[in-house]
Amino acid sequence: MTRAPQDGRYRLQGVSRALRLLDILADASADGLSVTEAAAQLEASKSTTFGLLQTLMAFNYVTDQTPGPRYRLGPAVLHLADAHTRTVPFMETVRPIARALTEATGWTSRVAIHDGGYPVFIDRVDGPGTIRFYTPLGVRELPHRSSAGKAILAELDESVVLAIAAETGLPRSTAHTITDVTSLLADLALCRSRGFAVDDEEDDDGVLCVGAAFGGRDGAPAGAVSITGLKAEVPDWKVHELGLVVRAHADQMALAIGGQRWRAEPSAVRSK
Repeated sequence: MTRAPQDGRYRLQGVSRALRLLDILADASADGLSVTEAAAQLEASKSTTFGLLQTLMAFNYVTDQTPGPRYRLGPAVLHLADAHTRTVPFMETVRPIARALTEATGWTSRVAIHDGGYPVFIDRVDGPGTIRFYTPLGVRELPHRSSAGKAILAELDESVVLAIAAETGLPRSTAHTITDVTSLLADLALCRSRGFAVDDEEDDDGVLCVGAAFGGRDGAPAGAVSITGLKAEVPDWKVHELGLVVRAHADQMALAIGGQRWRAEPSAVRSK
């Protein structure tokens, strides 16, 4: 989910289109896109799209390949990604803990930062085996349908949760997605009481995720860590066991960045 500027008057159309085009290329297959395909997704003319592609190529943010030509992301985006990694103060600190979590569970681990109530995943440790879960990094995801997102929401004031719910509209992804505020608040209360959140096929059918938030020095949620696997491989009783393992590793992350371990709250709903 891309964050829009607060005031559209200051948004430059050409820059907005160029950034949207980069997002489109990021979601494309390894074969890239033709000008026609890119223009269709950008909802712009072929000439405008071609001009944007040529400009981005001049700065190495886009590269072309023949025959075609077909366009895909260029090497300059790696520089931005590397620079962003250096701006996240705790990323290198918590990465070994994420690796340990994957080793302990055999599931893919992801670490997200807290961005205004939304999770933005910044690191991933793939589990062993042939199954790989496509989990893009650097994307501001909807919090109500992921375990990491719900774990973060559970640490926020109810007024903030209600504002995010109103902003996003709680759109459905699967038949199991929570789409009403009452159910979401009840689920967040459960998260607080047990220390972890569960995404039970709420974002993708057949996929189970378990996540827990970790706080920073100021006590506010700094981010969350989650694990992802196939629901068919997990009996109901094991979900709680996995939750305790994730909670323990989230506590390690909190302590590593100067925060505190999680403590259960007696109240079912947090309000301001």
